[in-house]
Amino acid sequence: MDQADARPEAADGAGPAGGTGGEDTLELRLTEELLAVLGDVPRSSGVRRGAFDLVGDPAAWPPVTTSAGEFRLVPVELARDLGVLTRWMNDPAVAAFWELAGPESVTADHLSRQLAGDGRSVPCLGVLGGRPMSYWEIYRADLDPLARHYPSRPHDIGVHLLVGGVANRGRGNGTVLLRAVCDLVLDNHPLCARVVAEPDLRNTPSVAAFLGAGFRFSAEVELPGKRAALMIRERAHRAQL
Repeated sequence: MDQADARPEAADGAGPAGGTGGEDTLELRLTEELLAVLGDVPRSSGVRRGAFDLVGDPAAWPPVTTSAGEFRLVPVELARDLGVLTRWMNDPAVAAFWELAGPESVTADHLSRQLAGDGRSVPCLGVLGGRPMSYWEIYRADLDPLARHYPSRPHDIGVHLLVGGVANRGRGNGTVLLRAVCDLVLDNHPLCARVVAEPDLRNTPSVAAFLGAGFRFSAEVELPGKRAALMIRERAHRAQL
């Protein structure tokens, strides 16, 4: 497969690299009252929410043994990871869907909005056998612009994925790693009943990878800049997958 997800408008509300015409994040402040409705435990007044309160802390999630090797998620550090992520974003197969090709400043801007945010989207490197080979965004789909386009439920977790490097593609890695990441999300976020994704309908390898990982095709949705396949993996069906 080329990459297992499309342009990540849902993860941080970013528009095209030029910054015009993009949807911003959902216009809601995460007050204690709202968090109570959503089932999140509120912090005491005046205490800023931690970076991983909304999604969990992928750095604390254990490695997973897969058929492709040992895999783990490592939250992005801009100074350490910007070079490799910029290189992946400039790969034509990735740029066609993510639309983040260009100098390091383009990728840095995309990452910085998440890293400086309230924790509703966490960018991660996927490390397989000790080697970074994929990029992930784990985000709260119910607190994201995506929620305007489908019947979201509290604590829906969304995923975006790209597999970096030609040598890592076409081996079924996307399907294997999607299964692993979904299991990590469900194991470490007990309030999450569904993992969702919205790959571009034109990206048939991506859609196939999600189907192979136990997602079901739910609907076609019109998102800013693309027509997407809404993919859903239910916790309730986990034992049958």
